[in-house]
This record gives sequence, structure tokens and C-alpha cells, in this order.
Amino acid sequence: MSVLHEKPTATATPPLRSKRRAEPRFVDTLAAPSAPNAPSPGSTWARRYRNKLLITDTVIILAAVVLSFFLRFGVPDTYSALGAFPADYGTISAVIVVTWLCILGAYRTRDARVLGIGVTEYKRVVNASAWTFGLLAIAFLILGVQIARGFFIVALPLGLAGLALSRWLWRQWLTRQRQYGHYLSRAIVVGEREDVEYVVGQIHRKSGAAYQVVGTALDGDPTGCVTIDSLRIPVVSDLSRVARAAASLGADVVIVAGQPSAGNHYIRNLGWDLEGTNAELVVASRLTNIAGPRIHFRPVEGLPLMHVELPQYEGGKHVLKRLFDMAVSGGALLVLSPLLLVLAVIVRVDSPGPVLFRQERVGRNGRTFHMLKFRSMVETAEDDLASLLDRNEGAGILFKIKNDPRITRAGKTLRKYSLDELPQLWNILVGDMSLVGPRPPLQREVLAYESHVHRRLYIKPGLTGMWQVNGRSNLSWEESVRLDLYYVENWSLTGDLMIIWRTFRVLLKPIGAF
Repeated sequence: MSVLHEKPTATATPPLRSKRRAEPRFVDTLAAPSAPNAPSPGSTWARRYRNKLLITDTVIILAAVVLSFFLRFGVPDTYSALGAFPADYGTISAVIVVTWLCILGAYRTRDARVLGIGVTEYKRVVNASAWTFGLLAIAFLILGVQIARGFFIVALPLGLAGLALSRWLWRQWLTRQRQYGHYLSRAIVVGEREDVEYVVGQIHRKSGAAYQVVGTALDGDPTGCVTIDSLRIPVVSDLSRVARAAASLGADVVIVAGQPSAGNHYIRNLGWDLEGTNAELVVASRLTNIAGPRIHFRPVEGLPLMHVELPQYEGGKHVLKRLFDMAVSGGALLVLSPLLLVLAVIVRVDSPGPVLFRQERVGRNGRTFHMLKFRSMVETAEDDLASLLDRNEGAGILFKIKNDPRITRAGKTLRKYSLDELPQLWNILVGDMSLVGPRPPLQREVLAYESHVHRRLYIKPGLTGMWQVNGRSNLSWEESVRLDLYYVENWSLTGDLMIIWRTFRVLLKPIGAF
């Protein structure tokens, strides 16, 4: 049993030749039932995908070791020169390759649960590689094996870079296939209607989701369907016959949404019932929306205890974040100074008014600061706001208009590619903002916050964040708040790097920018 936010299972239907994006459809739940113990399409595809990763990993590690060998000792001019190489290095190279592959396997870097989404796959690859060279260094030292440090040291970064790149390329391929409805795990979502609708909606709206929901099971309502946007998912069972429905539909996973009213023993009994099928059991708890990475299970004498660690807003991790912000923002200001100068000239020539727009925003712990942007609106934009309030298209308390008449010609392009945000690198350098964090709010927005939303102010606002890489202005207010609170309580430097990388991708293909 696993938790939904940690479950990126990569599986299912065979690839189609059509490149047209798959349209949502009503699933015929009674067609083609699966044999109870027959391998599911999902498990078959997952096994083939893992084999491809194993082949790729082997080729990359071999290439890294061989390349390190020649970088250290040089390329022989003739075949007779091969004798000049230390004979033992053939054996040492083989030991490195075999050990590296074994530890990658031991760390479950090709586990279906970590493939295709999230940073866990990359973390496991990095940790396995570090352990490989750490253990080999200790073993060589104890056994007195003489090895050229240059050869040994070069192989690790070369191999690690190659492994990370190959996993990223495979993930891009997998994401593209899933956008067309291929290679998805067939899922049944179980629970109260409200909880089921929430989970199905999240899966349907996330392009990286690894599931195709083929049915739902509602408490006391075994008929009808669940409708999310244009998608209709049939109700295939009540809570008492979920395992039978999973076997009939060839489901790869059964997702329990929330806490079913059937009682505390329902999930346990469902797990027993699913033992005769090929379906896994996943629990989707609302708690994981905010506290996901801080949840740990620690059994005590057969009693499974769920520990939820409290978030930390001070300490060494925050110092590292500040040092990272200073280094990156300072370097970016130097490198981008020619571009900043060109943009300043464009803004000045395009319309009368100052180049920079200064606006008071609320930062960490409610402290206000003046955020800098390239001016993308007419000089009288603030005065014209009152006449546009009745045309607001923003989510919740946010004010947004898709075709805002105050935006200048140059401003449309600046906003589309977020170039107007670049002066905020100065705000980051001086400590008002961070590279990654919640969206910096206006004072009037903060005054309208519900009590729990004030937690967004526990850390510095960011130039980019989860809101920007997940749809920006297309997000509902509730979804924006949920993403920000999740980041505030669970951020990490690794996660920041992933968000920054995804930001560059969003800038090349803007979504929800207006």
C-alpha cells in the first residue's frame, strides 16, 4: 500500500500510431474482462520499460568508465601500444561497472513507483552513484589496490551526468506518450462522492499523472457516473465489490479517496480482497496535500504510527537557500545586463512613463517592500483600476483581465514571457525575495486572506514558484493557495532546482500568462 502523491506508477495501454491527443470518453467498463491472475497491460509495459532503462544504464556506465580510462591514459596510436596500459585496469573497470549497476538496482532506481514523475528517481540515482564510489574507495584502500585517482574521480561525474540525462530523456518521452493516453495505469477510485471527484479531477487535470481512471466505486451508490469537466467516469461498483470490479476491468491500482464511511477496517479488508488480483492499493489522503514529504510511518509493535513532522522556517537549510539566492541573482544580473538594457530602451520608447514600475508588496512575516518590474502598462494604470473592477477575471481575491486595456504593446510580449519580472533579481539580491517561493501578494490581498492563507507569508515570496509552473492565472484561487502552502511547508533545494528548470520550460511555452 502506498500514498498517492508518492505513486508515479508508469504503465498500461499499448502505444497507438495516431498522434492526435486522446479525447476524454465514457469508458465501457464491462468490455474485455481480465483473467484474475493474468498479467495486466500495466505490469507488462512497466517490465519492458525497466528493461530499457537497464540497457541504457549499462551502456552509459560502460561508456563513462571507458572514456575515463582514455582521458586518464590517452588513446593508443597502435594496437601494440595497448600493452602500455596497466593490465589490472581491465579488472578494475569491470568491478566498477558491475558494482555500479548492482547498487542502482539495490536502490530501486527503476522501481515503477518512482518512474516518470517527481524527483525521487533522480535522488535515488545520485545516492546510488555516491554509495558506489564511496564503497569502492574504501574497498580499494583496505585491499591495497593501486588505482589512478584521475581515472576513478572522472568516472563518477561523467557517469552520473549521463545517467541523469538519460532518465530525463526517457521521462520526456514517457510524458509525451501519456499526453496521448498511452502507458497509463488503469485505476479505480473508491470513496465518498466528494472525495472521489476531487481525486479524479486532480488526475485528469495533471498532464504528468500516471493514471487513467476507468471506474469509480461510491459509497452506497453503484450506478451513474462521476463527471469532471468533459470527462465522464462510470460508477462500476459499491464499496463491497471493489476487488471484483478491479479484476473485471484489469485495473492496475485501486485508489481509496479520503476515509470511507465503511469504517476503520475497510482499507485493511480491501487490501486482503485485492490479493487475488493484479491491482495495487493506494490511499489518497487530504493530509498529503500539505504535509506529504513530512509524513513518515514508524511501526511500534505492530501498531503503524503516522508521524507528521512539523515544518521548519529557520535553520541551516534556510541559510543555504539565501546563499543560493545571492549567488544566482548576482550572477544573473551580470550576465543579463545587456538584455536588461535593451528591454529598458524598448519600454521607454514604446510608451511614455518610467522604465521601472515599483509596487508595494508584502513579504516574509508581513514586512512590506517595493517590488521592481519593467513597466508593462500605461503610466496611469493604477488610477484606471477602479473603472475595471467589474471586469475582473482573476481567481479569488486576485485581479486579472485577459485583455487588459492598460497593457502596452511591448508589455504584452514582456508579460507573455515573464521578461517584465527580471528586475526582481535585484529584490532577490538584497533579500526581499527568493528565487523560488509563493507569489508576492498586494496589501489588499493579504487583508482579504482567510486565517490559514497567512501561512504563505512564513517564507520569502519568489520570482517563480509552484503557481507559475502549474498554470499561473489559469489556476483557481483554492488551487493556488494549496500549491503555495505545500511549498511553504515542504520546500527543499532539490525541489527549488526542479521548479527553476520547469520555469524555463514554461517560459518557452507560456501557459496562463496575461
